Amino acid sequence: MSPNGDMKPSSTELTILKHLWRHKAQSLREIHVAIEPELGWTRSSTRKTVERMVDKDLLGLRNVHGLNVYHAKARKIPTLAGMIRDFAADVLGLEGPLPVSNLVKSQVLSQEELLELEAYLENAENAPEDDV
Repeated sequence: MSPNGDMKPSSTELTILKHLWRHKAQSLREIHVAIEPELGWTRSSTRKTVERMVDKDLLGLRNVHGLNVYHAKARKIPTLAGMIRDFAADVLGLEGPLPVSNLVKSQVLSQEELLELEAYLENAENAPEDDV
């Protein structure tokens, strides 16, 4: 997978990605403490999922003073754009991008990111199929 959204993360992987997009690099413990209320996972479940995400190239890993620190490698806008395109096509049966105006109340995207997402979806829609 490239960090440009070629792979669709699972819903639990998306929870971790959203946390790291918001909080940048964090240790496994910090990630676990943040997502445990939502997912109800044990620390070992968090560790296994984070390790799989590193293997899938969704997350990167650095060692900082002997502590493993993880960061999102999957870029936010391309990842979300791919998921939105898939949802619009697979679930809603729509051809073309879902209007970004439907996402203005998103707690995940800032106004600037909404504009970037809209441009990304428009460019992807106009690109040849091989380029998306």
